[in-house]
Amino acid sequence: MKVLVCEKPGLFEYKELPAPALEPGHAIIKIKRIGICGTDLHAYQGTQPYFNYPRILGHELAADLIDADQADGFVPGEALTIIPYLSCNKCIACRNGKPNCCIQIKVCGVHIDGGMTEYLSIPSDILIKNKGLSYDELALVEPLSIGAHGIRRAQVKENEFVLVTGAGPIGLATMEFARIAGAHVIALDVNETRLEFCKQKLNIPYTINALKENVVERLQKITNADMPTVVIDATGNQKAINNAFQYLAHGGRYVLIGLQRDVISFSHPEFHKRESTLMSSRNATREDFEYVMNCMSKGLINPASYITHRVKFDDVKNEFENWLNPSSGLIKAMVEMD
Repeated sequence: MKVLVCEKPGLFEYKELPAPALEPGHAIIKIKRIGICGTDLHAYQGTQPYFNYPRILGHELAADLIDADQADGFVPGEALTIIPYLSCNKCIACRNGKPNCCIQIKVCGVHIDGGMTEYLSIPSDILIKNKGLSYDELALVEPLSIGAHGIRRAQVKENEFVLVTGAGPIGLATMEFARIAGAHVIALDVNETRLEFCKQKLNIPYTINALKENVVERLQKITNADMPTVVIDATGNQKAINNAFQYLAHGGRYVLIGLQRDVISFSHPEFHKRESTLMSSRNATREDFEYVMNCMSKGLINPASYITHRVKFDDVKNEFENWLNPSSGLIKAMVEMD
């Protein structure tokens, strides 16, 4: 079978490997779609934490089931997606219902090889039925679930002002689920094309370009001087993360979905006087996946609007570098295997 391996930062190579054999408690799936996300881009650039090379990337997947052991209710040939986080089910996080931050977690395409391959062997307990969704929609469930989990972590309430910094795919997903929760959503980015996307495609009522506007003044005007009670970072940019502490309302919550390698720095007195809450949001849970799929089925979210680029699997190596250029207009690239 053909696979695409990221040998080291900046280098992809196609290779031929044996197709996997069925193992106890596992399933073999035939990949149909692969969504390209920030993790893949960062891995290619060499800036992704928790990462080593060589690695087969890809964790936003839609597939057909080929065969499975211990997969009650699943039949060969049906379309599905997966929860690409393999947890131990034994550690303190898993015992407390948080397998998304398992001490020994292994994420497909990050800690272990992922879905840029024709066939993939995975544990049967991470399969998710298609619920009538298309391949494109199934491949988008995981990134949307990241946003949904962040909103659930923030406990967003109706009519709150929620500021989301970063209008990439995860930030856009976060905005969508903040909107569904009834919040007044504010998008902050430095890319005017992406801010236009927020307005035109997602109907986000407030957008701010950090390069062109005084962010604090705009936020004060939008919130009647209260400032946002929820700030969510989806940039993974150290400067953006540190800057956003000043955007938080007194008593507010700051949630970090974005991830970067370095040290967060902020004024303790400013943070303390607000009695602020700082938390991270990692991956997602089955509950988030089910919620996202239900929202899709009800038409509360239109995942197709995210797909700006399509490419055949054989062309990924040649196209990948282009997606790193902001002028490409990339929101979500979808790799087609068929």
